[in-house]
Amino acid sequence: MEVKASMAGSVWKMNVTEGAEVKEGEDIAILESMKMEIPIPAEKGGTVKELKVAEGDFVNEGDVLVILE
Repeated sequence: MEVKASMAGSVWKMNVTEGAEVKEGEDIAILESMKMEIPIPAEKGGTVKELKVAEGDFVNEGDVLVILE
């Protein structure tokens, strides 16, 4: 399952690492846009297979942040 950015912004903080277990609703990352911090939650629980972005990267709406399995 892919966790995608809900809006364009900079990746302010990644709250997970590869191999980490996440629960449904847990914040995967925090984006910063227009001085606001926007948490990006996991829609389903799982294990982090791959991080597709790093802190400081700019993402557009719909970009994949993390792949869960």
